[in-house]
Amino acid sequence: MTAVFVKSPLLLFQDLGMTELILIALVVLLLFGGRKIPELMRGLGKGIREFNDAKNNVRQEIEEGMKEQQPSTTDAKK
Repeated sequence: MTAVFVKSPLLLFQDLGMTELILIALVVLLLFGGRKIPELMRGLGKGIREFNDAKNNVRQEIEEGMKEQQPSTTDAKK
């Protein structure tokens, strides 16, 4: 039997040091400029907020559906 090792994509970022992070930040600053970065962050924040709202709505609907399917205790006694 052979072992299969799956490499997580997040392991790629474990070896980043402070120098690499500063270099990445400088490249992003050069590519987008100082004026575009706040707009990008606002858009990213909006997207994350909308994703969390949608996730919470789905969770609420699932919980409500589960409550509707459960028989009440008074029905079980009759």
